[in-house]
Amino acid sequence: MKIPAERASNSTAVTDERILLVGSSGGHLAQLLALNPWWSQHTRAWVTFRTPDAEYGLRDEENVAWAYSPTTRNVPNLLRNTKLAFLLLRSFRPTIVVSTGAGSALPFFALAKLMAITTGYIEVYDRVDSATLTGKLCRPFTDLMLVQWPEQLGLYRDAHLVGRLL
Repeated sequence: MKIPAERASNSTAVTDERILLVGSSGGHLAQLLALNPWWSQHTRAWVTFRTPDAEYGLRDEENVAWAYSPTTRNVPNLLRNTKLAFLLLRSFRPTIVVSTGAGSALPFFALAKLMAITTGYIEVYDRVDSATLTGKLCRPFTDLMLVQWPEQLGLYRDAHLVGRLL
């Protein structure tokens, strides 16, 4: 699903920041939704898996694209999500891509880096002692690495502590 830049607007947007929020459904999406005080002030679009919790959580959002799942060890869906990432990044023209993982984040981060779009990755709150696979894979393409626990600071170089989102 393409989200053209001229269509992608939110009545509450107060700046020209254009945020693309990418995350799996469930807890990953819940953590992105918890950032509402920040993203609600900006033009935004969402990418997640089409599940009942995602449809409910994003019911009031105008710009939602559904990623392909499963993503684990599924090359066809990786290719589909890479195409989706290319189309969305080109049409929506975000100023930043933000993700909490998992599976669908990698193609969005890799392509965003190639297109000189800022990326911010937020490590999930339930992995305190070890880095997630998606965090490790996205790190080379991440401009701002954020963690939710002080113990996570040592998992990634130049990580910044933002505190718990949930």
